[in-house]
Amino acid sequence: MSGAQCCENPPTLSSTSGDGCVQQLGGLQTYVSGSLDSKLGILLVSDIFGYESPNLRKLADKVAAAGFYVVVPDFLHGDPYVPENAEKPLPIWIKSHGTDKGAEEAKPVIEALKSKGISAVGAAGMCWGAKVVGELGKSDDLKVIVMAHPSFVTVDDIKEIKVPIAILGAEIDKMSPPELVKQFEEVLSTKTEVDSFVKIFPGVSHGWTVRYNNEDEAAVKPAEEAHKDMLDWFAKYVK
Repeated sequence: MSGAQCCENPPTLSSTSGDGCVQQLGGLQTYVSGSLDSKLGILLVSDIFGYESPNLRKLADKVAAAGFYVVVPDFLHGDPYVPENAEKPLPIWIKSHGTDKGAEEAKPVIEALKSKGISAVGAAGMCWGAKVVGELGKSDDLKVIVMAHPSFVTVDDIKEIKVPIAILGAEIDKMSPPELVKQFEEVLSTKTEVDSFVKIFPGVSHGWTVRYNNEDEAAVKPAEEAHKDMLDWFAKYVK
């Protein structure tokens, strides 16, 4: 497993970032943004740096402002990946933070949303989180999924997707290089029963949708373009 790109540009985590609040949902500490009045829910699944990433919470607030009730659970249980921790390099850390576990823990969160009166739920995952939402997209629990610069996702995973899917890939990405994303697109083109949208963003690297410098206009612009594509996909299917 390469993994080096997964660790680049780590965010400065902040437990108080965002306009929303943290509460328990489905047994997990969860950042929540938006109003239940919308009846439309979005589950955002973080990368390996977890749910306290300020840019991820900013994205949650942006999705909430578009009319959704957005939840970002702490699937990493207060133990996000820390690049400086020599005792837990990525191959060791990932053993106790499996995407399969994340997918299982997402199911009670989705049920909790529905118990609150949410009538339709979509999901988006970044890097590690893309694999999690991919697992969820193999059943009918969700209306739609979005994968942003996925990690660990395989062609076989894509073959099993049952719900509309958008894949936002990066031109410079060792985890899901453009060649692999194009294979995903080819598989999806044969699945006429599943609507799909696949886009490779030029000049950006793995993680660009949430791990960008807010002071760098050249980095912010493609991130915001990806956020718009994500929102358009949600608007189309979460209703």
